[in-house]
Parts: sequence; structure tokens; C-alpha cells
Amino acid sequence: MYITCLDLEGVLVPEIWIAFAEATGIPELKRTTRDEPDYDKLMKYRINILKEHGLGLKEIQDTIATIDPMPGAKEFLDELRSFTQVIIISDTFSQFAGPLMKKLGYPTIFCNTLEVTDNGEITGFKMRCDKSKLTTVKALQSIGFETIASGDSHNDLGMIQASKAGFLFRSTDSIKAEYPELPAYETYDELMAAIKAAMD
Repeated sequence: MYITCLDLEGVLVPEIWIAFAEATGIPELKRTTRDEPDYDKLMKYRINILKEHGLGLKEIQDTIATIDPMPGAKEFLDELRSFTQVIIISDTFSQFAGPLMKKLGYPTIFCNTLEVTDNGEITGFKMRCDKSKLTTVKALQSIGFETIASGDSHNDLGMIQASKAGFLFRSTDSIKAEYPELPAYETYDELMAAIKAAMD
């Protein structure tokens, strides 16, 4: 029994924080898990910048409403779900993911939650569990599933390395150079072929 575990941002949809940085003209918000491996540190940095600029959940959700899945992402996901179980495991937040899941045909997503005040200020965040991607993959393996995983960033490496087959997808040159043993793909066709081959 296989379950394919996919990252969300950078794999199926554009990076939310980069889109928001461009919409607000705040370049500091372009930092992602491709740049900062420590997610806790990255989120605290982002929350401080939001506070400085008086920005909250509504402004981010307004930007998310304008984001579409990457070209071919929904078709890739539909085909993948026709022959195997798929879970999107993301470090994003339920308050961000909803509109994007609608555009992707409501796949299953495991993500985290933001702490938000009544006036929309983001004051903190609650991670589902420690090292959520790796922990989730190991939990799935503990109940009898073989996992196949793909992602693009530092926070995906744990689940990619722990899976029966794992692939980098549209990752950075520096991550690809650091982990030459991980197959790296740029197109959905290549990734689909690799997943199918891993399942044979």
C-alpha cells in the first residue's frame, strides 16, 4: 500500500509568502524554507514584519485569493489520485490553504494553524507536531504504508529521505548540489514517471 506525500508550495502552488511580498512591496517577506531551514525562526521573523507593517490575516488571504495552482498541477494531482492515495503535507496553515485546496479539487492536506486575534492580527502559530513532515511519514509507515515523497525545500528533506522513494521537485541549485543522491525533476511528467516507477 502506497501513499504519496507532496509538499504544497513550490510543488503544486506558488509560494504564498513570495506572492504576498510582491503584493505588499515588502522584500523581507520573500524569505522561505528554501532560504531558512529553521521554520520556527522563519515564522517568528515573518510575524514581526507583519506587526511592523500593521498587516494581518485578511491581507494575506486577499493575496491568496489571487493565486492559482501552477500550470498542470491539478491535472497531475488528479491523475496521481486515480491510482494511489495522496496527502499534501505542508508547513502552511489551515487559514491559508482552504482557497487553494478548492482550486486543486479538495485533496487531503495536513498542515498547521495560525493564532489570530479577533481583529485579524497574527500573534503566533501552532505546529501540528514536531518535524511535521518527517513525523507524518514515519507515522504512515508505522501503520503499514510505503511512502513516496516529493518537495522542493529544506523542510521536505526529512520526509524525502525517510521514504521508500523520494524526489526533489523544482528545487534550488544549492539544495540539489548538497543532496546529489536525491533525484531531482522539473516537470510533472518526469515526477509522475518517477512515482510510477517507484511503485512498480
